[in-house]
Formats: sequence, C-alpha cells, structure tokens
Amino acid sequence: MSDPPDLAATTDDPSLLERIDRLIEDRVRAGVEQQLEELRAVTREPQRPQRATLVVFSGDMDRCLAAIPIATGAVAMGMDAAMYFTFWGLSVLRKGGARKKRLRDRMIAAMLPRDAGSLGTSRMNFLGLGPRFFRKIMRDKNAQSLPELMELARELGVRMVACQMSMEVLGLSREELVDGIEYGGVATYLGDASESGLTLFI
Repeated sequence: MSDPPDLAATTDDPSLLERIDRLIEDRVRAGVEQQLEELRAVTREPQRPQRATLVVFSGDMDRCLAAIPIATGAVAMGMDAAMYFTFWGLSVLRKGGARKKRLRDRMIAAMLPRDAGSLGTSRMNFLGLGPRFFRKIMRDKNAQSLPELMELARELGVRMVACQMSMEVLGLSREELVDGIEYGGVATYLGDASESGLTLFI
C-alpha cells in the first residue's frame, strides 16, 4: 500500500502553486468574459418601442372622457399612442352627413349618437338629461368638451383607427366619420398591441 502524499511538501512546491494560480485566473477570466458577452447580447437586442394601444368599445361619454386623456398623456410622455374604435365606440368618430342608406342601416343610425358631442353616459343618463347636466358642469368649470379633446388628441399625433368590420355591421360609411383617421381591422390592432407596453380596453 502506497504512502499518502505529503501535503506539506505539495504546498511548498512553487511550480504547483503557480499552476493552481493560473487555473484560478483562467476560471475567473472565463466567467467574467461570459458575463460580458451576455451583457453585450442584451444591449444588442432592439429595445421595445414605448407605445400605448387603447381599444375604445364603449360609446359612453364618461368612458371616452377617460380614454382620450390617457392617449394624449401617453403622447406627452414621449410614447406613440393608437386608439382603435370598434362597435359603439365608432359613435365617437361620427360627424353626420350620411349617404343614402337601406332601411336597416337607417334604423341603426337613428339609434346611435350623431357625433361625439351627443354621447350618453354609462350611468345617470336619465333619457339624455344626465349628459346635458355633465356637459354644463364641464363648461362652468372651463373643462374641455369631448369633441375638443378629440381634436387635441389628433393634433398631438394620437392615431385613431376605425374598425372596418364594425363599420360594415353598423352600416357606417367613411363619409360619416371625422377626417384624418385610419381604417383597419384585427391585424392592424394586433400589430400595434404586440409592440405596446400598455394596452387598455375601454
């Protein structure tokens, strides 16, 4: 049976200690280089653009009065903002001036608010008295009306997109909607939403 190695002699061997030091240095250097490479890879990745995407499904004045300031606030913070108006939300974009419609489309149009200034409220509507009451309070307090907020949002660069499928279902034409907006569908929305850090459904 062989004798166990003399540990004292081993630790006194300068060449062995040098090899151990080099091994430790190589391991540390390799670990640092790996971390640096991982850091470089992260910094090389394209940064996700700062974008906010809002789906406006509601045609209620109070909900739209919440949605539009969020979009304009996002633009003020340096973000891109897009608002997608679908179904009842299309009422916000209406301006009147309808083309000749079939009876069914005329019936739907008669049930929709004629423009952003005539939207009802989600609560306390009281057959239209509630919205008039709130609009008067806003005027008394020098608060901007919904049409004014809409115009401001467009001036600031908020993209407004009308859902084409909803337009067809409700019998709305482009001539009936405000100027300067875009038209799109699910693919348009998903393209923006997939790059957004903030998405809301209102």
